[in-house]
Amino acid sequence: MLRTNKDKLVVMAVQGVVAPHVRKQAFRIDANGVPFALPGVGGITYNVKVGDPAFGWAGDHVEPGVSTSAKPDKRTDPENVAYNVLSCIGNRVRVVSGDAKGAEGRVTGHHGGIEHVLVDFDDETLEKLAIGDKILVRACGQGLQLLDYPDVKLFNLDPELLELMGVEEADERLRVKVAARVPAVMMGSGIGTSDVASGDYDITTTDRDEIARLGLDRLRFGDVVALDDCDNLYGRSFRRGAITIGVVVHSDCLLAGHGPGVATIMTAASPIIEPVLDPEANIGRYLGIGRYR
Repeated sequence: MLRTNKDKLVVMAVQGVVAPHVRKQAFRIDANGVPFALPGVGGITYNVKVGDPAFGWAGDHVEPGVSTSAKPDKRTDPENVAYNVLSCIGNRVRVVSGDAKGAEGRVTGHHGGIEHVLVDFDDETLEKLAIGDKILVRACGQGLQLLDYPDVKLFNLDPELLELMGVEEADERLRVKVAARVPAVMMGSGIGTSDVASGDYDITTTDRDEIARLGLDRLRFGDVVALDDCDNLYGRSFRRGAITIGVVVHSDCLLAGHGPGVATIMTAASPIIEPVLDPEANIGRYLGIGRYR
């Protein structure tokens, strides 16, 4: 078993609310210059869950399950930044107000730009939730370390989920199951940003033929993926031989430079991480959430 510092991690409560849908205008322009008006980020999404396809929806940047935020109207507010950074994928969540009070769920990712934390709940809870209901996240994961692999950095990852992922050690490398491998050239919106402890960055999908050739059109929400030659140590950038492991958190997009969002959970500047293809590498299966309930 991997040796970690999980017994030294701080566990604390951070609180958010179910965030409303937001948009600045009715129409946006896609990568081919065509206007569109489609559902997007925010709110409660009843029929899109972890384990569903990330492609094919009549939507743009669709967030599966429930979108939450500490300050929905103030993305850069310090309270909102803390909520986004401290909430880690796999963290347990509890509803603390409204008709769904007491229901439990799991964090499935965080979405940069809009600064949402995404949460999975069962169908019964989704029907009871309302915009503005309060949720409490049992935040734990930032600061998680692999004691025998100091060159591998972990972000945004609940230690319980790490253990469920079945990472193996072999020849001083870490073998991580992934549903797909993504070439660095396909990474778009969010590259160059330094906030890898929050948010995500996108697999750009303007070239649909290339996406299909690579098999990326089969990605699902919650899939664990490897980003080849992508260094996320101190920001999102290209570095030959680097490997980043991430989780697909939102749907495909029509905007130029955008596509399914990937939140970072593991990265190394050298090829210490060895991705192993497994079509079932999905956090929904590991946690028993979404379509895997």
